[in-house]
Amino acid sequence: QERLVESGGGLVQPGGSLTLSCAASGITFSIYTMGWYHQAPGNQRELVATITSSGSTAYADSVKGRFTISRDNAKNTVYLQMNSLKPEDTAVYYCNARYPGNARYNYWGQGTQVTVSS
Repeated sequence: QERLVESGGGLVQPGGSLTLSCAASGITFSIYTMGWYHQAPGNQRELVATITSSGSTAYADSVKGRFTISRDNAKNTVYLQMNSLKPEDTAVYYCNARYPGNARYNYWGQGTQVTVSS
């Protein structure tokens, strides 16, 4: 059964850092495009960053230069390193696994809360 489990969220002060992890199981991890999305209260879920099977990355303009997405195919895990955090980064962060060849294969984690506040 396909499963994505996020961890690493929490409370951090503005300017601080957090690293989120997403462990995947039940999928052939290496062939999936992996992504991080966030959703603040009252807002739609938005793309934060993606990384393809070949390692190409893409970022939302709001996080460029501050966040870094990476993957470890040996551990079936994708990471999101978040630096210089701002209060507006506060949201639930969701991990996504998407197989580019077939939209049917699209999975989500349960989310992890990130709160940036002093």
